[in-house]
Amino acid sequence: ALAIGSPLGFENSVTAGIISGLHREIPGSAGQTQSLVDLIQTDASISPGNSGGALLDTQGRVVGINEAYIPPAAGAVSLGFAIPSATVTDIADQLLTKGTATHPYLGISLGRLTPDIQQQLGVHTDHGALVLGIDQSGPAAASGIRTGDVITEFAGTPIRSVEDLLAALRHTQPGQKVAVTLIRADASQSVNLTIGSRTG
Repeated sequence: ALAIGSPLGFENSVTAGIISGLHREIPGSAGQTQSLVDLIQTDASISPGNSGGALLDTQGRVVGINEAYIPPAAGAVSLGFAIPSATVTDIADQLLTKGTATHPYLGISLGRLTPDIQQQLGVHTDHGALVLGIDQSGPAAASGIRTGDVITEFAGTPIRSVEDLLAALRHTQPGQKVAVTLIRADASQSVNLTIGSRTG
């Protein structure tokens, strides 16, 4: 794999490596609440200034757009990530034809299910995506999902983390009806939800 960009202002730089993995995720942090999911992992050097550059295969085909890297200070060496070209193409096509891109929307904010939160909620599952907040006009509220629910399955996909839910949501379309399994007060429930949409 070849990564093209302008790291630290060095224009049109090319670094080489391999595709180390697919469908990777980078959890959100205090300074970055939005998790990144379904990424391509590469050991081609990606540094500040590489974001937005192309990630190519050995035939010169664009396979992704460089997006993020984990710095050496975190104990990582050559750990870079790119958005798959199929995702980029879909969004670009929407922007070119409609001037905006439409994304599937649930109307919830999510958090991690820590042992302390498990105890507070009285649930005995150690996995799932915790619902921290609800847009009362959104599709999740309309389906009956509440703050404090723990989502464990979405559209037939087991959910072990926030990133799992975000990745599963990305593979749905606005207007699509999906089944959601959740735990509330340590009891499992199923609800039907119609995916909403947001633009951006």
